[in-house]
Amino acid sequence: MILPALFFYLFAGVCVASAVMVIVSRNPVHSVLYLILAFVNASGLFVLMGAEFLAMILVVVYVGAVAVLFLFVIMMLDVDFTELREGFIQYLPVGLVIGGIFLVELLLVAGGWVINPNVAKSITSAIPANVSNTEALGLVLYTKYIHYFQIAGMVLLVAMIGAIVLTLRHKASVKRQDINVQNARTPEMAMAVRKVASGQGLQDADSAEWVR
Repeated sequence: MILPALFFYLFAGVCVASAVMVIVSRNPVHSVLYLILAFVNASGLFVLMGAEFLAMILVVVYVGAVAVLFLFVIMMLDVDFTELREGFIQYLPVGLVIGGIFLVELLLVAGGWVINPNVAKSITSAIPANVSNTEALGLVLYTKYIHYFQIAGMVLLVAMIGAIVLTLRHKASVKRQDINVQNARTPEMAMAVRKVASGQGLQDADSAEWVR
C-alpha cells in the first residue's frame, strides 16, 4: 500500500502544481505545456483508480489533440496579448460573477460529502465483476446516463456551430462557389469543341479567329 500511495501523492502534487502554473504563467505557450503536464498526471491518477480507458482517452484526446492544437494555434496566430490585457478591467465583473458561481458549486459539492459521507456511493451503480473497465463504462454511460450523454453532445454541437458562425467572415476578394450555378451547368456551358488545323496550335487558331 505504500507504493500506490507514493505514486498518488506524486501524480496529485504535480497535477495541482501544473494546474496552478497554467493560470500563473505569463507566457501562453508555457501555460499550454503546463496544461499537458497536468493532463498526463491526471491520467496517472486514473490508472491508479483502475480506469485505464479514461487514462488513455485523456492522453490521446486531450494531450494528443486538444492541447497540441492550442499550442499550434497560439504559436501560429501570434496574438498580441498586451492588447488583450488592456480590456481586463472591463470584463472583470463578468469574470467575478462566473468565478462566484463556480465557487458556490464547489462548496455545494464539498458540503454534500460533509453532510452525507455516503453520497458518493448512493449515485454509483454496481459494476459486474466479469466485464472490463471499458465495457462497464459503456454499460453505465449508454443505459442509465444516456440522456445526459445526448444533452452533452447537443451542447457541444451548439458550441461548435456558434464558433463557426462567430469566426466566419465573407471577403469580397475571395472567389466563392455558387452551388445553384454549378448544378445548372450544361455540357454546352462546360466545354467547347474547336477545330484546329494541322500544324496550328490552339492559341494560333484563337488569334486568327480574333483577327477575322
